[in-house]
Amino acid sequence: MPLTNAIQPDASQQNNTGKTRAILARRLADIVCLPSSRITPVERHMSGDLLVGILAQSPLDLRKRCARRVASLIDAAPGLLRFLIHDEIEVARQVLEDSEALSDYLLVEAARTTTLDHRLIIAQRRGLNELVCEALLAPGEPEVTARVLKNRSAQLSQNGLSRALELSREYPTLCAILLKRDELRPAQGMTLFWWAGPKERAQVLNRFAVGRDIMQDIAGDIFSMMAEEDWQDLLVRKAMQFIERRQRNRAAIDKSPYSSLENAVDTALETGMDATLAEEISYLSGIKPVTGARILSDHGGEPIAVLCKATGLKRDYLLKLWRALKRPTGAPDTPDPALTRTIQCFDSLSSNKAQTVLRYWNWAFNAETHTTGLAEASLAVDHEITTPNSAAAFV
Repeated sequence: MPLTNAIQPDASQQNNTGKTRAILARRLADIVCLPSSRITPVERHMSGDLLVGILAQSPLDLRKRCARRVASLIDAAPGLLRFLIHDEIEVARQVLEDSEALSDYLLVEAARTTTLDHRLIIAQRRGLNELVCEALLAPGEPEVTARVLKNRSAQLSQNGLSRALELSREYPTLCAILLKRDELRPAQGMTLFWWAGPKERAQVLNRFAVGRDIMQDIAGDIFSMMAEEDWQDLLVRKAMQFIERRQRNRAAIDKSPYSSLENAVDTALETGMDATLAEEISYLSGIKPVTGARILSDHGGEPIAVLCKATGLKRDYLLKLWRALKRPTGAPDTPDPALTRTIQCFDSLSSNKAQTVLRYWNWAFNAETHTTGLAEASLAVDHEITTPNSAAAFV
């Protein structure tokens, strides 16, 4: 019989149907909420399945009331929980915020298949594990990412941190939150530096620009051992590149028409900086041209301070290099803010710490290992150094 010819229930019949449905839903919810001592797991699951079937065709208000009751359960039917957390946000919120019965599997599933509003609520839950956090971070939503990063009880994997790091390139406001995470590795912090603001850059350097004094003391005699072996062990050579005290490339200095890094900077100030001279300064500084280009073209100026301090240039040469790059200096009584930050950065760093930063950057730019650890980065790049005869040869 066509639907248009079917007998339609009147308003009183619809009200009675809705009332009966609500009563049955409440009673099934009562069964689902019984303690384990009074109901078997099979009965709980069956009741939960029946309740899901009713709720799927029930009004929002009834689903919300059921969600409030189920949210307090420690032992709830997984099928019912799954239905409720995938429901509209008004319903799902009750369970996502308060339920202790949600498994990590259900949270991961919800993070992958629900909406932004659902993920924002999940991101605030206490004790999120690495898999749940990865699922939340996967869509690349800045609001969710910020909330996960701010959740101090959330456990972040390196893969999850890498996703957040890449997103912070587009949304720099995430940088400050990322820097508060203990899991952030030095290589990740050094990469974040390039698109971070002045305040965050200072935090990066304060946290990750560390000296290598202990490594240098312990490995001092390794240099002479490696010299006797003609530096043939590539793995040890790469590690010693990071440890050694010298930054300038003596071989490049011997071949350079400028004979020293200072002379190259003086020439740049007199004639102006060009690509050839910038490349020469990079080689003299012991870094690859791509690294030097990134440093000299940086908008902020702090990398120039790192370069000068790492290579032993004095402050007057920092100012010469600044002027050679035609950067604004400001008036005598009101210096340019970027120059002020650059000088402050220069004064705050030791040569040893500045070298640590510079070498991380050099490996990252050449190996394209922005989010890898030191070991992976150091093995991926062919960075030429002059093989010293002894630790005493370093300057």
